[in-house]
Amino acid sequence: QERLVESGGGSVQAGGSLSLSCAASGHSFSSYAMGWFRQAPGKEREFVAAVSWDGGSTYYGNSVKGRFTISRDNAKNTIYLRMNNLKPDDSAIYYCTAAMAIATMLDRDGRRDYWGQGTQVTVSS
Repeated sequence: QERLVESGGGSVQAGGSLSLSCAASGHSFSSYAMGWFRQAPGKEREFVAAVSWDGGSTYYGNSVKGRFTISRDNAKNTIYLRMNNLKPDDSAIYYCTAAMAIATMLDRDGRRDYWGQGTQVTVSS
């Protein structure tokens, strides 16, 4: 069974850093575009970052540009999100997702084929 499992969430003070991981199993996701979304209580789901299947192209939401870095290791079937200079507004559940193509991942209405269960990130002021 295909699964995406996030880890690395937690609580940190503003200005701190966290690193999230998303481990894929049951299927090779090396040909998939991978990404991170987040959702805070009472807010819509928000695009955070995406990476192409080979790691050659990365994309970021405006609110995290310059602070977050997405990467992937296809040999380990894992993607990462390094989050620096965290702000209270970054508090949310962070979800890992996979899509057949980067264009689909970046399309607001695009189909993402797989989702993880999410990991909580809490940033205190």
